[in-house]
Amino acid sequence: MAGVDTKKAVVLLSGGLDSATVLAIAQAQGFECHTISFDYGQRHRAELMAAERVSRASGAKTHRVMEMNMHAIGGSALTDDSIDVPVSGVDKETIPVTYVPARNTVFLSYALALAEVLQADDIFIGVNAVDYSGYPDCRPEYIAAYEKMANLATKAGVEGHKMHIQTPLIDLTKAEIIQTGVRLGVDYSKTVSCYQADKNGAACGICDSCRLRKQGFEKAGVADPTIYVSNL
Repeated sequence: MAGVDTKKAVVLLSGGLDSATVLAIAQAQGFECHTISFDYGQRHRAELMAAERVSRASGAKTHRVMEMNMHAIGGSALTDDSIDVPVSGVDKETIPVTYVPARNTVFLSYALALAEVLQADDIFIGVNAVDYSGYPDCRPEYIAAYEKMANLATKAGVEGHKMHIQTPLIDLTKAEIIQTGVRLGVDYSKTVSCYQADKNGAACGICDSCRLRKQGFEKAGVADPTIYVSNL
């Protein structure tokens, strides 16, 4: 679909550590990147501000913020104020309350629509099946199923322009992701990973996402630039 001289990609950009790394990887592979973020009714807007910072600093071709109200659906600690964000670690045998029902399916569908319009053959998403919180829509089998569906459901796919869902982080540990990003020049001080960051982007330091981030920097042997409210 993309022109001979320019290969385009849509990159899902949350403003967090993983998606910032994915953007850097896509650019290193020579893609003209179009970033897309989602204002979906999450607890805070700090990550959206971070996504804009990261996209702008990277020199992405375009950046879009899609608005939707998943808060009205609820069912997750990230979109329902009546459900507390867990701070005592996550049981890997169960799907945590921070899972947002069908979120990646919804997000990928918006990215797929944008890719068709831009005539981009590739969508990059920072899902991870190693150091992650047990979300079902981060697994390789889910990505494979979605890619198959995408090529059945779109005009581009029917016309023979195969869509690729790129998941360069899926088999990496958090430490390996950070080391990759450092090599590519990612400025992680611009990112926000916390589930309940304050309005300035300071991280709580105790939610599952903060714990994984802290551990990743420690294991990578890289200084963590994150501002934490708590250092527990």
